[in-house]
Amino acid sequence: MAHIHVAGEIHADAGAGPQWLSAPEDLNALDPGLWSRTVHRGDDGALVTGGVSVVRAAEELGTPVYLLDEEDFRARARAFRAEFDGWRVFYAGKAFLCRRIVRWAMEEGLWLDVCSGGELAVALDAGADPAHIGFHGNNKTVEELATALEHGVGRIIVDSLDEIARIETLCAEHDWRAHVMVRVNPGVEAHTHEYIATAHEDQKFGFSIANGQAMVALVRCFYSPHLELLGVHNHIGSQIFDTSGFEVAVRRTMKLMQQFTDATGTRLEEFDLGGGFGIAYTSADSPSSPASLAEELSGVVAHEARAFGVEPPRLSIEPGRAVVGPTTLALYTVGTIKTVDLDAGAQRVYVSVDGGMSDNIRPALYAAEYSAVLANRTSSAPPVLCRVVGKHCEAGDILVRDVFLPADIAPGDLVAVPGSGAYSREMASNYNHALRPGVVAVRDGELTTLIRRETLADLMSLDVG
Repeated sequence: MAHIHVAGEIHADAGAGPQWLSAPEDLNALDPGLWSRTVHRGDDGALVTGGVSVVRAAEELGTPVYLLDEEDFRARARAFRAEFDGWRVFYAGKAFLCRRIVRWAMEEGLWLDVCSGGELAVALDAGADPAHIGFHGNNKTVEELATALEHGVGRIIVDSLDEIARIETLCAEHDWRAHVMVRVNPGVEAHTHEYIATAHEDQKFGFSIANGQAMVALVRCFYSPHLELLGVHNHIGSQIFDTSGFEVAVRRTMKLMQQFTDATGTRLEEFDLGGGFGIAYTSADSPSSPASLAEELSGVVAHEARAFGVEPPRLSIEPGRAVVGPTTLALYTVGTIKTVDLDAGAQRVYVSVDGGMSDNIRPALYAAEYSAVLANRTSSAPPVLCRVVGKHCEAGDILVRDVFLPADIAPGDLVAVPGSGAYSREMASNYNHALRPGVVAVRDGELTTLIRRETLADLMSLDVG
């Protein structure tokens, strides 16, 4: 049993590390489950991704920087599109979005979900077909809804009666017609962190099935002269490994759909299961393949359709981080090494790098676990348990809580963190007036900037004082 230190959880079990973490036999080896498919060590021992050495990338681009493997992105997009044949597969703009990513996703046959006016603007500017965009969000503004309606967004996922009223008012004023889905809350406790579990009752998303709100919203949309009700949407959470939660969610949602049919005589044509599939951040994570997910979820829907004696509806899925998350590594330069004496003779080695919570807030926000390796060379030194931390004025500025790195790691070395494609750059901030890193695609030995690194001039341009 873990013992919580009086100074906080980050000080608990000092020197031991989590139970799943053990010293590797070969510190230079790479776990293929954590990295994009082109990552390997070159002849000089440095990591290579997309045919580009991280040493070269650091020299040309500086650090921190996110290196995104285009080949891996396209392959993962194709895999979900192929395995979920006949489904509409939506790329999660909230995981990582830029204009080129929008084009790649569309080229590989994916649709796109967005959850803000800014994400919608990027998608439209990149040339996305509005009919293939789904617009999420629990508090869309009138301006955001007007933009979506004006451009003919294919589905607006409504999340409150207030939003439905706003849409009706806009449609009446401009002679628009809205295509909507109702986000329902099936009351499922997903096996994930509470901050990214989105289908239990006590949270901000969706209309509850249990208390009748979902049926009220469906009927309201169905009888509105300004709305075309497409179907039902639910989403049980993010970083999901176990599909058992989907079984309960599908059963309750399809029961709701059948009740709607009984009440109105009209069948709802589409059911979006959400998704939020997990990826491997550490060796303890075992994500399912697209083929396995598709087989299991198709089976769940087919089983429930048989139980209700109906044909399965048209299905949609949102893989979430599973497309872009594994494609990207974050590259940092080590600045300082500090060994701290702890209780009972234990020690902790702090490896400070030139990034931190400003470019990956997830470990500080909800204790997300990551991995890291020495990236610019190999080493024959013994492993030591390290904590990779950032340069910000917070004790919780931790990038990798526990990881074995070689004992000879030193200032100037490069550290790479896999699984950095989702929610790293998107959640980045200017805390301590840090400059957000650039995102650079790698393919066939070429570097292509997707989002350039911020400069001090960018920062100062917003300061009107």
